[in-house]
Amino acid sequence: MPERPNDPHTPHAPYMRVLDALAVEISAGKYGAGDPIPSEAELCERFGVARETARRAVRVLRERGLVETVWGKGSFVVDRSASDESKEQRG
Repeated sequence: MPERPNDPHTPHAPYMRVLDALAVEISAGKYGAGDPIPSEAELCERFGVARETARRAVRVLRERGLVETVWGKGSFVVDRSASDESKEQRG
């Protein structure tokens, strides 16, 4: 993924605000392994964004392996230590 410029006046896509905030909260431990992240509706309310914007942020988190989504249940933080251990065993 390309680096974002440090200029605060550079356009910043709304989904990236949601994505960055959730990624920081996950790495800080606010949401631990197996914990649900806020629903799309909660993200829309919290960040003042459209549902598709919230959905895109969660999709990127899923692509990065930070969360997994269970249809009808929500998105949950992935246990990174288990996946890191399996990588070490294979490598």
